[in-house]
Amino acid sequence: MASLKGKYAWTVKVGEKGQFVIPKEARDLFGIRPGDTLIVLADRKRGIAIPPQEMFAKLSETIFSDQGARPENAETEKEKKNVGK
Repeated sequence: MASLKGKYAWTVKVGEKGQFVIPKEARDLFGIRPGDTLIVLADRKRGIAIPPQEMFAKLSETIFSDQGARPENAETEKEKKNVGK
């Protein structure tokens, strides 16, 4: 299907098992190879999206890195309450 400034659209058919084939042009464009693991995101209002692997890696890194860490100068609520005591 023709593109408009980096935007693409393809049609696919869903088989009996709920599977569909990602068009070859899309696989080539996004570097999708046999055996790759993809993430499928869904939003009831916005639909389904399959982001590029690089985006998934960056998203995972953002979510899972330094979960318990806080900046050295950040005070906890308990520390703020004990000021001046």
